[in-house]
Amino acid sequence: MKNSTRIALILTLSTVFFSFSQEERQDLQLTARDSVIISSSMLGLGFNFVDDSGDVFDELFAVGSQWNYVPYPSRISIERSTKSGLGFGAIGTYNKYKVGNIIDGVVNAEETTYLAIDGRVSYDLNKLYNEASWFDPYIGAGLGYTKANNKPRSTYNAVIGFRTWLSDRWGLDFSSSGKWAMGNNGATNHIQHAVGAVYQFNIEKGLSRKGEEKLAMINEIEKQKQRVTDSIATANRLKEETLLAKRLAEEQEKARLAVAEKAKKDAESARKQKLIDEIDALGHAHFALNSSYLGTEAKKVLQGLAEILKSNPEVELQITSHTDSRGTDKYNLWLSERRVRRTVDFLISLGIPSERLNASGLGEEQLTNHCDDNVRCTEEEHLENRRSEFTITKF
Repeated sequence: MKNSTRIALILTLSTVFFSFSQEERQDLQLTARDSVIISSSMLGLGFNFVDDSGDVFDELFAVGSQWNYVPYPSRISIERSTKSGLGFGAIGTYNKYKVGNIIDGVVNAEETTYLAIDGRVSYDLNKLYNEASWFDPYIGAGLGYTKANNKPRSTYNAVIGFRTWLSDRWGLDFSSSGKWAMGNNGATNHIQHAVGAVYQFNIEKGLSRKGEEKLAMINEIEKQKQRVTDSIATANRLKEETLLAKRLAEEQEKARLAVAEKAKKDAESARKQKLIDEIDALGHAHFALNSSYLGTEAKKVLQGLAEILKSNPEVELQITSHTDSRGTDKYNLWLSERRVRRTVDFLISLGIPSERLNASGLGEEQLTNHCDDNVRCTEEEHLENRRSEFTITKF
């Protein structure tokens, strides 16, 4: 087979491959959705509700006559989840049995305290599928110690619940636990419901099942790319054998063009620097304290800037407005946004198209001197920070 025919065949096959992989790679990029949290620590704080009526599942939702709770956070938990899906946690709860509620089968005559410390082992049901989800159900079992209705008892516990994750860090936890008393001291079995916020830390992530499949496909595509790259290298060597003279001529032409391009760039660079120097010479547009209105001096600066922009219609600007350190961060951000809006509006009124002006208010984030919240400064020093400044973004 002639060299030219071999080259044409290799390049045709590589073009077909790269066309295919370019489309496929759009669907094969690994994203945050392809990862799952495989282990973490969780700290929870919330409320608990105790049904110690003695009838267990009868009238399970008789909130008014059987549920006991306090109107403030009464449950704290700490848990460590592992890669296997198992979680190991400890829970402390506090409650009060209400007068008039049914406790251990009789009407409660006086308010008594409920205290419980429980340890449990749980299993994250999402591990069965190895998929990320905002809905995270779990089951578990454990042991505990409860003092309720003046009857201390050790308990066997079983729990079913779920977490709804609002982010990688924060979520809500809902659960119901059955607690069976050990021994026979007259204490009935009871149910404890819980709801609260949970914070996740010491997070370790891994790929989900779909992510692993996607990674395997990406690796296979990379191998195919390497094969094509090797084929292209072979084609290039064949081309070099037949096109050496032409390449030398092209290189000479490129060298000539490079010299011309460098001269052009140097001229453009000098022109750009001259324009930057002209804008810098104007200085900043400064504002009075707690004001977004343009004073006489600020308008002079903007009028000079407008003349430069009219003389250079291809130039686009980034305009940022700032405040001094006095005032709250939120107020200063709002004030800087008003300042940059008035700056842009004034330039537009002078005939500068809005599409050439990009604007942002940065509050007190970029002070030009030492005058932060911890330093006493003169009014002149604070004035340096109350400004709109200008940066060329397109030339």
